[in-house]
Amino acid sequence: MSRDSRSLDSVSMSPEATHVFRPAGHVMLRTVDDTHAWGARLGALLKAGDLLLLTGDLGAGKTTLTQGIAAGLGVRGPVTSPTYVIARVHPSITGGPDLVHVDAYRLGGLAELDDLDLDASLESAVTIVEWGRGVAEDLSEGYLEVTLRGHDARTVDLVGHGARWTDPATVAALDDLVSLA
Repeated sequence: MSRDSRSLDSVSMSPEATHVFRPAGHVMLRTVDDTHAWGARLGALLKAGDLLLLTGDLGAGKTTLTQGIAAGLGVRGPVTSPTYVIARVHPSITGGPDLVHVDAYRLGGLAELDDLDLDASLESAVTIVEWGRGVAEDLSEGYLEVTLRGHDARTVDLVGHGARWTDPATVAALDDLVSLA
């Protein structure tokens, strides 16, 4: 894992401040199993109301990462790509939040995403939107953007947006997650 300096930017664009968090480095995951295991550790940190936007080329590991996150959350599977059904709900089997897994690849924009009524479960579930960049940012005031690059060996970068992802406890947990990979 290479280390970059962490930046926490506060930019006033309206009366409320927009916060952006970039952890201290990026994660190198050398195998599919590493991607799954790291996803499980990330999943254990998530809570109801969290929104994750997964970005990466075809085969970059978005669904594999989601499978790991699902394991960390303790939800019913199997977790497969929702490409043709657009969205799947995986109920918790541990009393934690459900997982809503969305594939926005075929969606034309926020209006089509809005037609899925994700806001009905957004506060009570963890929502993951594959191909979410440019489509799903407005679903919540805060979200974690996860960018995957590569195919066999993958690099993962995290950028947190909003108060949830700039909270000192969350920042420390994400830094630990990045440094332990």
